[in-house]
Amino acid sequence: MMRLMIVGRHGSEVAEASAIAAARGAKVRHAATFGEALADLRAGRGADLMMIDVVMDIRAAIDALHDERIYLPIVAYGIAINPRDAVAAIRAGAREFLPLPPEPDLIAAILESIGGEGDGIVFDDPRMVEVLNLARQYAPADASVLVTGESGTGKEKVARFVHQHSRRASGPFVSVNCAAIPENLLESELFGHEKGAFTGAIARRVGKFEEANGGTLLLDEVTEMDVRLQAKLLRAIQEREIDRVGGTKPVKVDIRLIATSNRDLEQAVAEGIFREDLLFRLSVLNLELPPLRERPRDVEALARHFARKHAQANGLDERPVGPEALAILRGHHWKGNVRELENCLHRAVLLAHGDAIGPEAIILQGMKPKAASTAQEPAPQDPAAGERVGRTVAAVERDLILDTLHHTLGNRTHAANILGISIRTLRNKLKQYTEEGQAVPAAF
Repeated sequence: MMRLMIVGRHGSEVAEASAIAAARGAKVRHAATFGEALADLRAGRGADLMMIDVVMDIRAAIDALHDERIYLPIVAYGIAINPRDAVAAIRAGAREFLPLPPEPDLIAAILESIGGEGDGIVFDDPRMVEVLNLARQYAPADASVLVTGESGTGKEKVARFVHQHSRRASGPFVSVNCAAIPENLLESELFGHEKGAFTGAIARRVGKFEEANGGTLLLDEVTEMDVRLQAKLLRAIQEREIDRVGGTKPVKVDIRLIATSNRDLEQAVAEGIFREDLLFRLSVLNLELPPLRERPRDVEALARHFARKHAQANGLDERPVGPEALAILRGHHWKGNVRELENCLHRAVLLAHGDAIGPEAIILQGMKPKAASTAQEPAPQDPAAGERVGRTVAAVERDLILDTLHHTLGNRTHAANILGISIRTLRNKLKQYTEEGQAVPAAF
């Protein structure tokens, strides 16, 4: 269930918008001021989406959240507001602008596109049927679940599926991306901190363990966690209690833990980057997601789904995915899995002409658009291979990273998944390229 926090005036228009959001499955609460909202978040009453009255200082609100490492998508709302105010809100950092009185379809679209829960799991392949049947069996238990699979296969969606079918479904579902948070901040993010515990700790902050109390905590890409912090995580799992940074006494927590990883965990243990005893604690129950290339029937089902989704999101007429385009999609390797397929269909929706999405709109990683008649032919030798001879590895790596970033329309997370590197590594590389004077695509 999406947790929606609305900050600002609470008139009849806002009440109507709240009712519409609640009818679509959102759990809605209100705060009259941003200060009240921030105190709520610090106390562990988290949110997945925040709507802020456009008359408030949206830029200052976003900066205040970032200063405390609280990252939420922000939607501005306004009553009888002129277009200039909407533009100013977007420039200040809001993801969307919602005019009031509300339109039910617009609220539904915002909840789906920003919340990310509206899609559910789209599948048609027997391999995924097996995985989800097993997930449904695991759901009622409170035992830890380890979800493994390549990047982009949908591990977080399966984790949500387990939560939604569990006895904790009415409780919070809280996710932490262990790869996206710097090592020196992840402990505070997980366990919280007391005021003054370190420089910048201006108030007590409840961590994700406490925020997830009564529900499910997802540790996404858990193998990216530093080994020293893994020991504290192990204790939290064993004792069902955590220690806030700077705290003086332990805090009891009641959570169901789900972890994901795209690594070979036995190899990670052998290399000494992941604790074997922690692996045993996390993998009481296991779910392994097959890559998209091993789920051929899902390619077509997902392609049709993403074509509809992105047509609606961009205000375009829906076009079916034509048979020639489908033939190309079925013949691709999908190294980036479902994420790569979604990016491909997003582009195709924007590039397509005519009554259907044809082969000319399908642009795949490392390939130029081609006619469907050649889609089933053996892949030709890489024409760029000769161009790489004589160049340094660093130069070839730079071009690969920048080309992939263009391919993902600037989306850093998707690019890192396709490249098979951590988001931290990608950001460091992009910082280096920028300092060297290279043009880096803007963030998506």
